[in-house]
Amino acid sequence: MIRITAMVGLGLLLLGGCSDDDGVTSEATARQAYLGLEKMIDRAMDLGFDGYNAATSANIPPQTTNGDVGGTLTVSGKVDQGSSSNKEMQLELALVGYSDGMNLIYDTGSTRPALNMSLKKIPDGDLTGSLSGTFHVTGDLDGDVVLVLAIVAKLEPDPADNTKIRRKPGTIVVSGTATSVWGTYQVDLTL
Repeated sequence: MIRITAMVGLGLLLLGGCSDDDGVTSEATARQAYLGLEKMIDRAMDLGFDGYNAATSANIPPQTTNGDVGGTLTVSGKVDQGSSSNKEMQLELALVGYSDGMNLIYDTGSTRPALNMSLKKIPDGDLTGSLSGTFHVTGDLDGDVVLVLAIVAKLEPDPADNTKIRRKPGTIVVSGTATSVWGTYQVDLTL
């Protein structure tokens, strides 16, 4: 009787260990791991433009914001200088305890994800870019999420200050993948 109970207990333990948190593929869990970063992507792009508009040299001043629930997102990097209407921005993202909710907290550690944006025909041209890197998630999920995203958008002068530029709302398309131990989520987002 003890042996049967132990075997049933072991079987239940093994079955209980096969949850999404332990690496079993689940599109819903992979999607959840990505969705916790979705607002951050929009904010990172905005901070990149804030840095671009504030830059007085090739180095943009670091730009920081808070997550909805806690932690910080900091964007730093470089932008081309000069009078050309085409510019390149090479940015790095640093997340520390960043959370927009869903009981998910993200950190980037020492290897920073890269947000690169190519701006053509400023002030009212086009943006193409990419966001790639690893984000560590804790909370309801525990593991790494690797984003490989492409970004396209239109540019426009900032209505509040036409000496500055911004992404034109409604034209921003983000696509690609969010890969984790829970599976791969196909990203297709319009902002």
